[in-house]
Amino acid sequence: MIETKGYAAMKAGGPLEPFSFSRRELAPNDILVEILYCGICHSDIHQVKNEWGGATFPLVPGHEIVGRVLKGGSQAKRFAVGDAVGIGCFVDSCGTCESCREGLQQYCTGGLVWTYNSKDRDGNMTQGGYSRKIVIREDYALEIPRNLPLERVAPLLCAGITTYSPLRRFKVGKGSRVGVMGLGGLGHMAVKLASRMGADVTVLSHSPNKEADSRVLGATGFVRTNDSGGMARLSETLDVMIDTISAPHDPNLYLGLLKRDGAMVLVGVPEAPLSVHAFSLIGRRRNLTASLIGGLPETQELLDFCGREGIGADVEVISPSEVNKAYERTLSGDVRYRFVIDMRSLD
Repeated sequence: MIETKGYAAMKAGGPLEPFSFSRRELAPNDILVEILYCGICHSDIHQVKNEWGGATFPLVPGHEIVGRVLKGGSQAKRFAVGDAVGIGCFVDSCGTCESCREGLQQYCTGGLVWTYNSKDRDGNMTQGGYSRKIVIREDYALEIPRNLPLERVAPLLCAGITTYSPLRRFKVGKGSRVGVMGLGGLGHMAVKLASRMGADVTVLSHSPNKEADSRVLGATGFVRTNDSGGMARLSETLDVMIDTISAPHDPNLYLGLLKRDGAMVLVGVPEAPLSVHAFSLIGRRRNLTASLIGGLPETQELLDFCGREGIGADVEVISPSEVNKAYERTLSGDVRYRFVIDMRSLD
C-alpha cells in the first residue's frame, strides 16, 4: 500500500482534521499522482455534513484535483513522470454501458466510481483530493494546458465542466443570449465560458455588489432579482439560463425570462426541492432541464478550450489548515470565486 496524508471529516458535520491513510498499489494501467492543488466545491460541504445522505466516514473530500505524475504502472503509457494531470469528479466507470460508449461516463449505469465517498473496484471506499497522493487509472486523468496556472485549473475539473457542458449542449455561440443565475464558483465560470463563446451574457443576482465583477468576467448585462423593472425588461429575451443557485429559490421567477423554446438548466443543488408551475413552461414551450459535470472527452475539450482562450478560475489559495474556515466563508458567500487548497504545504 502507498501511505499518504490528507484532511478528513471523521463524522457527519465534524471539522476536517489531519488524517493518514493508504492508497492502493499501482495496477499495470495506474499512475501515482502527487496532488498539488485541490479546489473546494460546495458539494464537498454537502457531503461532509451528510446533507444528501449516504456519506461514509472518515471522508476525505475533493474532486477538483491537479497534480504531477510520480510513477506509472507497467502498462501505463499516456503520461511521463512529471507531467501535469487533472482528476475530476469520477475515477472509474464500467466502460461498456451506452453512456460510457458515448463518452458520457458521468451517466454510467454499470458502476460509476466517484473520486470520493464511492466504492472502488477493490471494495474500498475512495478518498478525494484533500490529500498528497492519489492512485488512478491513467485513462481517467486529463491533460493540462501548459499555459495555465495549475491552481486556476483545479476548479475547471468541476465548476468549469459543470457549466461548459450545458453551454455546448444548447449550442451557445455568437448571437446567443445567456442568463447566469448566481455569481459564485459555478456562476463565474459560466460567465467566462459563455462570453468567450460569443454569447451576450446577463448575470442575475440579488447582490448589487456583484455587478462590477460580472462585467469584468465578461457579462454585458446585470439585473438584480429584486428589481421588478429590470426583470420585466428582460422578459422573454434569453435563449438559455444556467441556474447555479444552491440556496432555495423560486424558478418560476426566472422562467418567464426565456424566449419560446428557451431552456433553463439546473446545475446548482438546493437542499429543498424546487416547485415549478406548469404554466411557467407550457405557454412558451420552455424547457426545464439539468446537467451533471461532463464525460472524459468533453472535459478534455473544456481544458483545451480554456488553454486556447487563456481561461482559468478566479481563486483564493489557502493552506489545508484553513479548510474549515474556508467552508464557513463559502457558506456565507465570502469567496471570489473558488477556494483552492495548496496541498504541498502538508509536507
